[in-house]
Amino acid sequence: MSDIYFHNTLSGKKEKFVPADPNHVSVYVCGPTVYSYVHIGNGRPAVVFDVLVKLLRSQFAKVSYVSNITDIDDKINTAAMANNESIVDLAERFSTAYQEDMVTLGVTPPDLVPKATHHIVEIIEMIETLISLDNAYASEGHVLFHVPSDPHYGSLAKRTLEDMIDGARVDVANYKKDPKDFVLWKPSTPEQPGWDSPWGRGRPGWHIECSAMIKKHLGDTIDIHGGGADLTFPHHENEAAQSRCANQTAEYVRYWLHNGMLTLGSEKMSKSVGNVLTIRSLAQSHSGEILRYALLSGQYRSSLSWSDDLLIQAKSSLDSLYQTLRDAGSNAQTSDDFAGLEGHAYPQGVVSALSDDMNTPKALAAMHEISGQLRRAETDEEKQRHRQALLAGGWLLGILTRDPEAYFTGADLTNESSDIDAATIEGLIEDRKNARKDGNYQRADEIRDELLAKGIELEDSREGTRWRKL
Repeated sequence: MSDIYFHNTLSGKKEKFVPADPNHVSVYVCGPTVYSYVHIGNGRPAVVFDVLVKLLRSQFAKVSYVSNITDIDDKINTAAMANNESIVDLAERFSTAYQEDMVTLGVTPPDLVPKATHHIVEIIEMIETLISLDNAYASEGHVLFHVPSDPHYGSLAKRTLEDMIDGARVDVANYKKDPKDFVLWKPSTPEQPGWDSPWGRGRPGWHIECSAMIKKHLGDTIDIHGGGADLTFPHHENEAAQSRCANQTAEYVRYWLHNGMLTLGSEKMSKSVGNVLTIRSLAQSHSGEILRYALLSGQYRSSLSWSDDLLIQAKSSLDSLYQTLRDAGSNAQTSDDFAGLEGHAYPQGVVSALSDDMNTPKALAAMHEISGQLRRAETDEEKQRHRQALLAGGWLLGILTRDPEAYFTGADLTNESSDIDAATIEGLIEDRKNARKDGNYQRADEIRDELLAKGIELEDSREGTRWRKL
């Protein structure tokens, strides 16, 4: 087993990962609020923590992975009203769309994807516990967590109560005992979604849902909690405070991991700013695997600048890996065939890179080193060994999931649109072969140019002519 190190936001240091139970690792990652199609920035934590879970599963006997969907939120209410659509229908529609987008990015579904609206009972129970412990109080139909009641509040974001300016990023209202207190439960108007509670008809605040779901599905303390860096404060700070108090435990999360944001130019990609590129729109011109490779091309804790150049480089790099597999000869295996191996069976260079705080750029570099070894291999035994190493590393990273020939020709994509089909291409290749045999090289060149104009590139080799879609 390889030692794994993560940068723990709580300590601010890189630490060796030691789960509470070496036979069962628990992981929770904050999912999206579903009121529109998600942007590519929302895909980054899904992809990053998908790789993290794959790494853990290669080293530990059991990993439980939970990632939620927030399906009750004021943004959902506003979007539903604007669409003249029920809140339930809108949330369900975009929950389905999100899961489809994750398939596009090659993300393996978590073991459980709980929704906030399915955990109202657990949320109310946790709020009642916090009130009984004097960590929360009811006021004017609201229930609020009393921040000064938790002496450890601010430990995650490295803020003291004295450092926090009253009213900054919080709602100052006369029903609060302290301006920093945050909402656990709030009243609903007749047109808003709501549930009966001891404090009247209402709905949960944002932060409480994760605490309730983690307690129900993973326990009072978990090993890893992930999410975007923008969630550190106030969301994760508030979540940690209410969970520590309700569960009466000093340790709620052992390792907090936060990924950096995607940027367009100098600004963070954000729906509120309006500079978003949805996964759905990007997938119209780029395969999901290229998008995934691009998301992994930067170290997860750093910001990643999204650009056309990044996608061009991702496609070129991915093409290179698939080309090596294609040149190595026919083999029906893909990286999906290498799930569930013993940890030592995965390539050490890739494992070492991922074990060093998820250094995916270094892991991708290791993949290209293996690719070079495969290209230089002289014996069938060497080719087989390096091919398997490349595909095993591909499983850890969630790439190389397609047959190389299909990757270049699109033969496995039933919904791919093209001006020309495979049968026509093969027919033109045969015509070109005959033209060259007859010495009509002008016609052979015309066929090559005609195919190139339609986005089809030919490659002549000793085995014959192969083609690929550009």
